[in-house]
Amino acid sequence: MTTAHVIGAGLAGLAAALSLSAAGKRVVLHEASDHGGGRCRSFDDRVLERRIDNGNHLILGANRETFAYLGEVGALDRLRSPEACAYPFVELPGRGHWTVRPNRGRLPWWIFAPDRRAPGTSGWEHLAALCLAWAGEDATIADCFDTSSPFFRRFVEPLVVAIANTEATAAAGRPFWPMLRLIFAGGAPGAQGYVARDGLSDALVDPALATLAGRGAAIRFHARLRSLEGEGTHARRLVFADQAVALGPEDQVVVAVPPGVAAQLLPGLRAPVASRSILNLHYRLPAPVLLPGGSPYLGLIGGSLAQWVFQRGDVLSATVSAADAVIDAPAESLARRGWDDLARALDLPADLPPWQVIKERRATFAQTPAEIAVRPGPKTLWTNVFLAGDWTATWLPASIEGAIQSGRRAAALAASVHRAG
Repeated sequence: MTTAHVIGAGLAGLAAALSLSAAGKRVVLHEASDHGGGRCRSFDDRVLERRIDNGNHLILGANRETFAYLGEVGALDRLRSPEACAYPFVELPGRGHWTVRPNRGRLPWWIFAPDRRAPGTSGWEHLAALCLAWAGEDATIADCFDTSSPFFRRFVEPLVVAIANTEATAAAGRPFWPMLRLIFAGGAPGAQGYVARDGLSDALVDPALATLAGRGAAIRFHARLRSLEGEGTHARRLVFADQAVALGPEDQVVVAVPPGVAAQLLPGLRAPVASRSILNLHYRLPAPVLLPGGSPYLGLIGGSLAQWVFQRGDVLSATVSAADAVIDAPAESLARRGWDDLARALDLPADLPPWQVIKERRATFAQTPAEIAVRPGPKTLWTNVFLAGDWTATWLPASIEGAIQSGRRAAALAASVHRAG
């Protein structure tokens, strides 16, 4: 039996390992840290005395690869969502509020219903988003819209910053069109938002590791790959800190690591180098607080820091995407600013509750025209080595869906290799 080595146990690596094991390969999963999930994981926080996620993630009904992954590992019931497809927003400082409510069916008539869209916007402005389909390669989101309009401030910018983790003045316009089409062309079922019921690890990581173990895969933590050695068109040896592994003539390797690490391992690889940070602010309250409409998430417009709020039990979490301008501020200052936004939006006491600040300095690659232009495909200079990761050339922004899609794609290519010469 041939062996497939997967380097990295983030979601891309887990997806690749699952696909390869399902194809009958002997799988060895190597992970440099002591846990799976990469940037998508949960941990027990001593300050809050709660299990929290390192970051907040929203899964959409249109994310087919993600739902296929969840189905494969038996974790479809580990997500939760509102009963209806609805995205509540609060605008500060005046606490104006509205709910975006896509309709069922492929014809998006909701954009012409004032009570289903953001105030001050029009259905024709929503249709104007079609311009993204013809955006030039160097065009940013801001180049494609009137940035002074309520439509941009209340609809386009919150979506772009959340999805691309890049400010709208720099985020590439063209890649955003497929995402809009994916979300809205399928109506409410495609736009429906889901969050992990009991945490990202519980939903996306632990079931995958358990499934791999049940299939006989070997999972090696604390196994950092130091180098890949090749000869001619094939990789011949994996060199770890504690051992070297010779590759057989039919063995394959899927490299599912961050772009900077991949560039060190693979000579001549062009990969995105610029990144964007994300802040996640977690607060433990005396009792659970319901967000508007009982939704597990809420969009904030015009706050000093917080952009999206997520609720799980007695913990409220605020996400700040494209956070490079504030990432170096003291944690307590960030916690205070974020709580001020939440307190005003939700009419909560001003006193700062117990908090935790998580800084992901390189959360995603910077999804600018220049960086998107160098996203590599899954094939490498060696015919038995393939790339996976949300930063590779999927047609999606860096996301859970993109990571899983890339892992499955790399695995399909690796499984099709019968013999390396």
